[in-house]
Amino acid sequence: MTVYNFSAGPAALPLTVKQQIEAELYDWNGTGCSVMEVSHRSQEFKDMADENEALARELLNISDEYAVMLIPGGARLQYSMLPINISSKQGEAIYAINGHWGKQALKEAGRFTQVSSTAKVNDEVYAGIPSYDDNELNAKADYFHYTSNETLEGVQWHKLPQTNGIPLCCDMTSDLLTREFDVNDYSMIYASAQKNMGIAGITFVIMKRDMIGQSTNLIPTMTDYKTYADTRSFYNTPPTFPWYVMLLMLRWVKAQGGVSTIQDINQAKSSQLYAFVDQSDFYLNKVDPNCRSEVNVPFWLHDESLNQKFLSESADAGLKALKGHMAVGGMRASIYNAISLAGIDALVDFMQEFERTNG
Repeated sequence: MTVYNFSAGPAALPLTVKQQIEAELYDWNGTGCSVMEVSHRSQEFKDMADENEALARELLNISDEYAVMLIPGGARLQYSMLPINISSKQGEAIYAINGHWGKQALKEAGRFTQVSSTAKVNDEVYAGIPSYDDNELNAKADYFHYTSNETLEGVQWHKLPQTNGIPLCCDMTSDLLTREFDVNDYSMIYASAQKNMGIAGITFVIMKRDMIGQSTNLIPTMTDYKTYADTRSFYNTPPTFPWYVMLLMLRWVKAQGGVSTIQDINQAKSSQLYAFVDQSDFYLNKVDPNCRSEVNVPFWLHDESLNQKFLSESADAGLKALKGHMAVGGMRASIYNAISLAGIDALVDFMQEFERTNG
């Protein structure tokens, strides 16, 4: 039985990537050692890191105006690093709020700088992107932050936020490498790896060089972007295995035809799933169609008493991790890059049969 993993993260890896990891696990690059055993100071590892950065710059069209950093930890660490490096207790940061992770980012930033938001911050489950007037934003704010894709709610920005000239920073953890965008519109972008770039343990950061090292705050060495920019992320022993897996993922994306091809596939996958849900009287999606996510598709059963049966039978059919987040309920199909069109076919076929037998 073919298994499709719809986990929101850590998320599925392409089969070919897992097979390469398996093949190289005991002898990487002819060293006779696992990549987990090779020194990060060795020439072999440095060559791997060079290829990783070059490939990332190629796929995302990142100019030398930006530093590329690989930082241990996840996006939550960036919630702290960004304000302490860019703002101060006397400064201000503006957060666009349209879901759970944006709220978490704002809460953490509030420990280090003055924060304001473009929407009310409460316990509501967002079904869209609240509107705001960018002309009312403080143009002197240190930065404007948003989460491009909210994984819990399935809400995604499909156009660039207006910031009144404020430097734009973005958490792209769940949709970096899934669609095309212009890096030059941003001052800083970050994405933890475990959605589309590999496995947990490392975060990919793109930042304008002129923003680095300008803070007057007393910053711990390991949370200072300058530490990573100056040493190309080799200040201390980095998470070497996640770095290696990221390179395999970048190679895989290039082999698929690059980000533009990946975007076409992702749009086809999400369109097929939304179209099925929308025509059904058995399922529903509650998100504003103008900002539906192309990589996290939440859906609900009109009869929620069938939820557990749906989850049990779908898992038995090889469709794993479809349970929605407890804050949102229902189901969620996370259809990141590694999920194929065949996976969507299998899910829709199951949903159709489940509706036939339980509707």
